[in-house]
Amino acid sequence: MSDEAYGATVAKRKLSRRLAELRKGTGSTANQICDLLDWGRGKVGRMEANQWIRPEMSDIRDLLRIYGVTGVEHDELLDLTSRARVRAWWREYADIFENEFPGFESDATRIRVFMPLLLPGLLQTPDYTQAYMRTGSRPPAWRRKALESRQRRQEILDRTGGTAPKLIAVITEASLFYRWGSREDRREQIEHLIAVGNRPNVELHIQRFADGPVAGLVSPINIFDLPEGEPTMVFTETDYTMEEVTKPARVDAYARSFALAVDASLEPHNTALYLSEIAEKLE
Repeated sequence: MSDEAYGATVAKRKLSRRLAELRKGTGSTANQICDLLDWGRGKVGRMEANQWIRPEMSDIRDLLRIYGVTGVEHDELLDLTSRARVRAWWREYADIFENEFPGFESDATRIRVFMPLLLPGLLQTPDYTQAYMRTGSRPPAWRRKALESRQRRQEILDRTGGTAPKLIAVITEASLFYRWGSREDRREQIEHLIAVGNRPNVELHIQRFADGPVAGLVSPINIFDLPEGEPTMVFTETDYTMEEVTKPARVDAYARSFALAVDASLEPHNTALYLSEIAEKLE
């Protein structure tokens, strides 16, 4: 599938950083620029901190005029603004996503994910998603929207034209053995994992009970490698929130821990064989 919002989140992040660089190059403070343009104080600071939903083209033109940006750079920044302004589907799910997680996931060139007790959202069948959501305290309306958004997120793996990300996922045997749904539901989920794992852009590893405690990581993480020279970022996850991690030292630490988790897991071919054995036991 094609996703017209692909690239919007990274474009917005890049635009924010570039505007901050241009403003600092003038020697002006953010509030001085606000005063010069008769804007409310704090507006420029929020733009530079990427605390906006969609940049206004007229605002960007005003800033570029103040900063003296012309020619090719002017046109490139307006093009970047146009890309950042694309309305993303996840804006319809503000009660599900409290940050730009789905945007970074959508824009990533490579996704590395580790989940110790649940399967990653990108790999879940609808029955699996609904089963574990029913154990929580969220109301049915929220769960329905969460299921819809999860299925929308999974579409990135089907994108064509070289925009589908590389997914490297480490799952645990524990995520498959909770007694959720029927045996048929559980077998369907495992067969879905085998099928997805056969895709050229997916690399699936499993940590088995027989190999001891989980290695490398003990909490859910998503590592997003981004295009256009943007730095890698991490999201850590709890039941009710996701924390965005951007400090290079912490990102590097998570990347090293993820590598240890991969080393302690079965390789993709052996993972598929092991999943097939589990599926057979559920027949």
